[in-house]
Amino acid sequence: MESNAVLLESKSSPINLLNEMHQLRLLGHLCDVTVSVEYQGVRAEFVAHKAVLAATSKFFKEVFLNEKGMDGPRTNVFLNEVQVADFASFLEFVYTAKVEVEEDRVQRMLEIAEKLKCLDLSETCFQLKKQMLESVLLELQNFSESQNSEEESATQPSILLESKAAAVAEADQADCPLDPPDSPVDRLSNGMSPEVPATKSKEKM
Repeated sequence: MESNAVLLESKSSPINLLNEMHQLRLLGHLCDVTVSVEYQGVRAEFVAHKAVLAATSKFFKEVFLNEKGMDGPRTNVFLNEVQVADFASFLEFVYTAKVEVEEDRVQRMLEIAEKLKCLDLSETCFQLKKQMLESVLLELQNFSESQNSEEESATQPSILLESKAAAVAEADQADCPLDPPDSPVDRLSNGMSPEVPATKSKEKM
């Protein structure tokens, strides 16, 4: 009788593997490649593992697969036009899947990711740049909304004063008419004069 297959999967194994490889690199154990980085006269050397670099970077994968022979115990790779700090951050990312950089270095990290053909770092930089752009747009929107609300609050009192003044003027006209109804002017406009009844009574007599 056949038993059902079960899946044995470790959630922590990938993280533990990365951490162990990172510790080995920091201690210089089992490293089989030296990467020399030079930029504007500043030069530094980094030791690493071919397998890790080849698994995370298509650039290094092509270099290692195309090399014909090893020139000593370690392979040497030379990189120009890459800043030392940026490559150090790149190494930390490929060995730990995370790295902390300044905001103004995100674009440079994206450039080195494209240069070394590291897809994971490229996607991470793209996502971070998108979040930064969205936060800037949100700040601008909040600023414009606050400016608009301040302008509206500044114009509302003048509108209220104008409406109050108009209401007072209307009230004054209603309470104090220009010509009272019993004035002689009103009677003349109605076609009547105070002398007309007197003349009619004389004619009758």
